[in-house]
Amino acid sequence: MRRSERGSSSIPALAVLVILGVVAYIGIFGDKSEEPPPVDLTLLSASSTQSTIATAPLDTEPYATTSGAVVHPPVETALYTAPDGEPFGKIAPQQFGPTWLPVVDQTDGWVRVLLPSKPNRSTGWLREDGLQRAASSYLIRVHTASRTIELFEKGRRLGVWKAGVGARKTPTPAGRTFLLGSIVDHKRSASPIVLPLGAHSPTLDTFGGGPGTVAIHGWPRADVFGAAISAGCVRVPKTALAKLQRVPLGTLVLIDNK
Repeated sequence: MRRSERGSSSIPALAVLVILGVVAYIGIFGDKSEEPPPVDLTLLSASSTQSTIATAPLDTEPYATTSGAVVHPPVETALYTAPDGEPFGKIAPQQFGPTWLPVVDQTDGWVRVLLPSKPNRSTGWLREDGLQRAASSYLIRVHTASRTIELFEKGRRLGVWKAGVGARKTPTPAGRTFLLGSIVDHKRSASPIVLPLGAHSPTLDTFGGGPGTVAIHGWPRADVFGAAISAGCVRVPKTALAKLQRVPLGTLVLIDNK
């Protein structure tokens, strides 16, 4: 009887040792399994106005507004097809000045942003760790049918102006995009101030030797305002441009056919 009691008591003792061993194994190695796999950024295409990344997921709500949240990658950062998905590209901290991107979706540890590369409406997911966050209280609306542009702050309209938009053969692309940069170049006679957007001409690959990036800018003649006359850019009066120049980078721009 004593021998059988000793034999039976050894079974739970062994089980406890096995369980403790498993717990110790998880404790030692569990954290490593949660670390993201390293990404070789040199193998990824950079998202910029110069590039096309066909594998970028497209915006599924191209006319929706956002909360105004914007993010800035302080270093070159990988872009993913989905949270914990495959890396398909990278984004640099500078484009036309600091790169600020509007957040169109988010989940735990991840944000989805609009991108400056082709095709239009390209998006990508970024790991939230390490990103700088801010918010823009502004919204720019461009209406190509009525040929007007509106500026809002916290939902209050600051102004509405007649604008020159893309001609029938070189239309201004519809959908949501964003204020990518602010350029002041006094050598540009037509408009020293140019506000590039994260959108591209659907019909032209280049404007004046550069990429076919759509921009908001001024124009020396007033007869273009209210006309469908441009190569895709949005031409605005000086009063409008002065207000738009103060809008922070990353601000959402909604272009529709109204």
